[in-house]
Amino acid sequence: MERQAIGQVTHYYGKIGVAILELDAPLSVGDTIAIVGATSDLEQDVKSMQVEHHNIEQAAAGDLVGLKVKDKVREGDAVFKLITSDQ
Repeated sequence: MERQAIGQVTHYYGKIGVAILELDAPLSVGDTIAIVGATSDLEQDVKSMQVEHHNIEQAAAGDLVGLKVKDKVREGDAVFKLITSDQ
């Protein structure tokens, strides 16, 4: 499985488990991502995303999106889209 760098974590809200991602490439609901940092390493499917508290299906490069994450992440962690060889 190939990893494509698509952005980084700019903020994490621990009480609600939401990361704010600054994207350098498009991201869509249904994509699989990995968030990796000095102490972070998780993979998950994108089930929903929000921009300014509105649900969206796709985000473009330059967008700041909110994403529910299953584990703690940290500011500066790298975000990758996981691409299978059949995509």
